Amino acid sequence: MAVLCAISALSAGAQTEGYSVSGRVVDRLTREGIPYAAVIIVGLEGSGVVTDSTGLFVLENVKPGINQFSAVQLGYRTVVTPEYKITPYTPFIEIEMDVDATELAASSVRPSPFLRSIESPVSARIISVGDIEKIPGANKDVARIVRSYPGVSYSPIGYRNDLIVRGGGPSENTFFIDGVEIPNINHFATQGASGGPVSILNSDLIREISFYTGSFPSNRGGALSSVMDIMLKEGNKEKQAFKATIGASEAGVSASGHIGGKTTYIASVRQSYLQLLFKLLGLPLLPNYIDGQVKFKTKIDNRNEISFLALAGFDNMKLNLDPNDKSDEYLLSYLPTLKQETFTVGATYKHFSERHIQTYTLSYNYLNNRSLKYLNNDDSSADNMILKNRGLEGKGQMRFENRSYYGAWTVREGAEVGYRHYNTDLFRKMGQGQPTDYDSALGFMFFGAYASADYKSPAGKVNTSFGLRFDGTTYSSRTASVWKQLSPRASVTYMPWENWSFNASAGLYHQLPPMTALSYREDKTLANKALEYMRVLSGALGVDWKLKDRLFVGLEGFYKQFFDIPVSVATGIPLTCIGADYGSIGEELLESSAQGLSYGAELLVKWLIPDKISLVGSATLYWSKYRSNPSAEYIPSSWDNRFIVNLSAVYDLPKYWSIGAKVSAIGGAPYTPYDEEASAYKTMWDATGRGVYDISRYNQARLDPYYQIDLRVDKDFYFRKWTLGLYIDLQNVTLSKIRQPDAYLSTGNILNPDALMPEQKYELEVLELYSGTIVPAIGVTVEF
Repeated sequence: MAVLCAISALSAGAQTEGYSVSGRVVDRLTREGIPYAAVIIVGLEGSGVVTDSTGLFVLENVKPGINQFSAVQLGYRTVVTPEYKITPYTPFIEIEMDVDATELAASSVRPSPFLRSIESPVSARIISVGDIEKIPGANKDVARIVRSYPGVSYSPIGYRNDLIVRGGGPSENTFFIDGVEIPNINHFATQGASGGPVSILNSDLIREISFYTGSFPSNRGGALSSVMDIMLKEGNKEKQAFKATIGASEAGVSASGHIGGKTTYIASVRQSYLQLLFKLLGLPLLPNYIDGQVKFKTKIDNRNEISFLALAGFDNMKLNLDPNDKSDEYLLSYLPTLKQETFTVGATYKHFSERHIQTYTLSYNYLNNRSLKYLNNDDSSADNMILKNRGLEGKGQMRFENRSYYGAWTVREGAEVGYRHYNTDLFRKMGQGQPTDYDSALGFMFFGAYASADYKSPAGKVNTSFGLRFDGTTYSSRTASVWKQLSPRASVTYMPWENWSFNASAGLYHQLPPMTALSYREDKTLANKALEYMRVLSGALGVDWKLKDRLFVGLEGFYKQFFDIPVSVATGIPLTCIGADYGSIGEELLESSAQGLSYGAELLVKWLIPDKISLVGSATLYWSKYRSNPSAEYIPSSWDNRFIVNLSAVYDLPKYWSIGAKVSAIGGAPYTPYDEEASAYKTMWDATGRGVYDISRYNQARLDPYYQIDLRVDKDFYFRKWTLGLYIDLQNVTLSKIRQPDAYLSTGNILNPDALMPEQKYELEVLELYSGTIVPAIGVTVEF
């Protein structure tokens, strides 16, 4: 009641009706201002202004909330900006336009927010500020936001952000921030994959996300399943702004401002208190993390700019050794403690000339991962240690790119070179066999080059793109043979009518196996030296229909065939079928013999009415299979959910209230039952703390389908010099539960104590496990 009274009092206060928005329209190449261009608010075409003789503009009394802007001028392509949230501290907006002599009438084009690039006309999604801010159930977490779009699967078991795209594994993705590669987007990352429970990125600093599930740009290598290209916001060149956030699991502060007249900055620091909440709830895990981000950008002059980016995360996960029930005991029996530090630093210099844009990037990323486990969590004796692993990896690289504009053609070429290193010290008990015990140090050079050409026909009805990329390393003679890693790609778009487009793309893409696998040693010798680059041949066909700037319907079919996937010599399981758990993967003997197959169809519907409703619906029907070698039969992969359905809607109510709901449904994933006989052996259980899978029945069982409903309510208050935001985000309000595979838990009683040690067996208890609970998130944000 007190909260409702406070909200009513604030609502009755002196809230503002609008803010001024200033900016400049410039030529992308010359950087000169474009005079007398029309700047309008998308969806409110009658509310525009015209730039002055230097390209500057000011829009007065713009309603608070999320908006896009469009610029129209004779001789230039009409452009639509990313989304901006209008507040007292909306930054200066720079709108870049490209010369296009075919634009003969400035008023003949209606701006559309549903834009596609020529190079990636299919399998690419633009995720904007509106999606980031208010998609229900995502809690502004980047990896959870993309789940609303086609082709993105997830596991309802466990609170994790594993990115599983179009039947591929969580190790097949790459991530970039402002052109700088980062190793992972999650805290407590799985080394060798991409998962973790919570994002390391503060979404308050993100302007837009380009998410590719195929048709990858030629300048983004090292991925088989997805590329996430994140564009950060620019600092505020006119004001100093700050934003404080207190949520259910973390507190943070971010800043945006300027240093002098040429340098802007954005920065963020967050501290979690999940360990306190989990301790209060009696959960077996006690995670704690801190992260920080900063970006500086200096405009040296009209043609030259330089930016600096840094990102860091510090993670520490302990165990709560006071279990509430048998399921907690089961988790505590095998989960290790984790410590992890990661950081990325990068600098980018950009030069603009008459027809060309040159970009030089220097970056380095680092990940230090440690895990430790004792039998029965008893660290009183070193003999109880069953796992101790430290993996430290780093990647430094230099990149150059030149982009040239020649009328209907856009040509891009670039190169990259760098050095990767990895140090590991691993001890792991292996049941009745000898423990894995080795240390390894590895370092090698890598290199790559690419070129692409995009063509847009004069009438705009046909767009085509062709690209070629090659990659190599000095790790081995196999990986140094760049002709084996040639990656051609092509795409075409045909638009016979204004609202219809038919799109197609095909490409061959390569990815190096993870450093955990490349560094594995036996008898002090690199044992996986024969591994090759992983490959996927990928194609997609699609058709889009748009109703002006209101409605978009897209249907795509995709086909992916994987080759040279590392497979475990011991188990026959491909490396890409694992990785959705804590710790690391790949530290075993592997060979590049596995193959995979994934195919399906996707539907995407987006309906937008400014200041009213934003609806996103997606459905994916697909199959994902693999085989351990070319002569074996295909069987379902671990990511073969068969169907994914998402429907999310956010409705804007009067007085800056909004309410959103999301319905998600996903098919049951395959799983492998435990081998009760093998799990009972004392030596095996004492080495792993959990049951042993029955590899002869690999992925022959399947979980039940699962659905859940998420809700979110937001209330914003806009005052003259500050804003206040309140939100509540409820995941799984239906309290849906999914039956997990039955597991075994040792009672500690030995059934045959008189037998020889290798023959002794524990008495096992069968556990029926379920997953699914409501996850509330309540938060307050203040911008000032």
